[in-house]
Amino acid sequence: MDDAIRQKIQTLLDRHRTMRIATLRADGWPQVTTVGYANEGFTIYFLCGIDSQKAQNLARDDRVSLAIDDDPAEVMEITGLSMAARARALTDPVEIEKAIGLVMSRYPEQKAAGLPMPNPSELRLIALTPTVISLLDYSKGFGHTDLVMC
Repeated sequence: MDDAIRQKIQTLLDRHRTMRIATLRADGWPQVTTVGYANEGFTIYFLCGIDSQKAQNLARDDRVSLAIDDDPAEVMEITGLSMAARARALTDPVEIEKAIGLVMSRYPEQKAAGLPMPNPSELRLIALTPTVISLLDYSKGFGHTDLVMC
């Protein structure tokens, strides 16, 4: 992957804090939800309920697809990325605390409002490692994507 593409992907990951993620249900149908996230490089962290449908889906099949993008006023200004990734539930307490810290740092409003920090025992923390990234940039032409294998 060239440096310009790498930097565009990194900028999109760093600029946003929500994504749409698709997991696979037991019946094979994809389930898409919006979640908050944080990243360290291209690794993405998010939290979900221990007994949530997402957690059940990921325990069965670690493959996910996700999308991160803007909602511009002009079609030809659309930029974003989609990604195929592998999910891994975090079990190491040090990694769990790091992931919670990264995610919560994206939401300073929560701390300012006095809302409690999530309790790790009530959550499933997930790390996503990309396998394929598609960088979408309509300024280069309608539907233009640069495909990157990781």
